[in-house]
Amino acid sequence: MTRAVGAPPAPGGSGRTGAAPSARGAAVGRGIGIGLMNGFWRPRILGAWRVPATGPVILAVNHTHFVDGPMLMGTAPRPVHFLIKKEAFIGPLDPFLRGIGQLKVDRSGADRSAVTGALAVLEQGGVLGIFPEGTRGEGDFASLRGGLTYFAVRSGAPVVPVAVLGGDERPGRLVKALPALGSRVDVIFGDAFHAGDGSGRRTRAALDEATAGLQRRLRAHLENARRLTGRAG
Repeated sequence: MTRAVGAPPAPGGSGRTGAAPSARGAAVGRGIGIGLMNGFWRPRILGAWRVPATGPVILAVNHTHFVDGPMLMGTAPRPVHFLIKKEAFIGPLDPFLRGIGQLKVDRSGADRSAVTGALAVLEQGGVLGIFPEGTRGEGDFASLRGGLTYFAVRSGAPVVPVAVLGGDERPGRLVKALPALGSRVDVIFGDAFHAGDGSGRRTRAALDEATAGLQRRLRAHLENARRLTGRAG
């Protein structure tokens, strides 16, 4: 297994938390996301009722588009704090993303600040958004990094798998990773589940086993979402 984006210091570490990013800012971000989704695309949201209405929850999202983060902010039924690569926090985007409650993560090593902020979101009953593949790609959950596992096991928060499908059907587009304007994008939320065996153990073996279980659940949800929507990806 590869180490996580924003990996924990070590299995079994203290994981001490601090102040969470702005919950009010995340609510503003949700409003912006709603405007973007409905202004530029035709979102179809399925299963949003599966996201617990209260308490901590982790949204585990496949990642194929540049705008998957805003898409989820605008389609999730609750405000979301996403872990976002530090490279996105450039110029005026830095204060903007911070202002809407998003978390900057340095993917080059163990980012203790990002870990602290993410755990604080969950401790305060918020919604944490994670791209478990670590970077944009095929969006098929074929390879998971360990951050999702650590946060799920460490916090005990339920995980809701999310599949974002569509938007890439039109040929000849210059930017394949950006959904075609006006196209339909399906966002499918799956059933919430808990990672690991319930013991809370964070040994390397326990985390590896939990990661394998998470991957099975995420890929099963993606396959079901494709069948449900009639999409190949």
